[in-house]
Amino acid sequence: MPTRNGTGSGPTNDLGSLLRARRELVRPEDVGLPRGERRRTPGLRRHEVASLAGISVEYLTRLEQGHDRHPSIQVVGAIADALKMGPHDKLHLHDLVAKSHGRDLACSVGCPVHQVVPATLRDLLGRLDPAPAVVVAPGTELCAWNDSFAALMRPFGLLSSEPRPSMIRFAFTDPRAKQVVADWGAMADALVTWLHTNANPGTEAIVDELSALAGSEFADRWSRRPLGRLDLGLGSVVSPDVGRLELQAETLAARDGFSLVVHLPVGSVTEAALARLSRPSGSPRSSRETSGVQRDRRSPLTSTAVEVVGSNT
Repeated sequence: MPTRNGTGSGPTNDLGSLLRARRELVRPEDVGLPRGERRRTPGLRRHEVASLAGISVEYLTRLEQGHDRHPSIQVVGAIADALKMGPHDKLHLHDLVAKSHGRDLACSVGCPVHQVVPATLRDLLGRLDPAPAVVVAPGTELCAWNDSFAALMRPFGLLSSEPRPSMIRFAFTDPRAKQVVADWGAMADALVTWLHTNANPGTEAIVDELSALAGSEFADRWSRRPLGRLDLGLGSVVSPDVGRLELQAETLAARDGFSLVVHLPVGSVTEAALARLSRPSGSPRSSRETSGVQRDRRSPLTSTAVEVVGSNT
């Protein structure tokens, strides 16, 4: 049945319309191509987009004309990157593809997780200072952390995202991740390996979202399933306050599906730097502004504050 693209009546071809519209907005020089001879139409030619995305011209033609409405997340990510799409357009593109598969991306992306961190884990977090420690849910959402972890990562925005901070979202969607984590590639591989290994009903939504926002950088990893280390540690971290920190992470399984990630200093230099970072002189500890985070001082085991996201206990 013909699609509504000037060839007749029938079901709309929203995916094809979006691809054509975006292709016409991108100039050759925007993607490193020479403008060359005079062009009859604005933007990139089909074969240029196909080459940039690593797909055939024939396949891109089928997508634009509505003859194929079920591209893989890897193809969608590659096309989004080739067309220099921003976050909003990427989400819209993946939403159209998700609907073609009978899913609704908009309903699933960013839905809050309602796990409650056990009190024993909160107590343990405080006792681990000055070692940065964090409680993580199966989808890499950060659920609670101690002062040292906050001092280390809050300046980079890891703890400010809503509805709950996420390791894998930070790694793939925040450019600061590549500045703070010395071996970003190893961490990215490890996070994808973790998400594969701990897949649950909410994983598909995370994959859709990251494929939309991060493009092929995430989608290619998800497709090939890298053999990364099975932990959630940051590795070596570069802090603007105390310089490079060499950290050895231990990821420990806890009750209710949580994991406790503890970052231990490697060497006396990092140990001293962590102590300075977690207790800066003359600088009072500030709490996270978001109402979903509580400062839990009820523990008789420690006087150190622990931040908990969405706790109702």
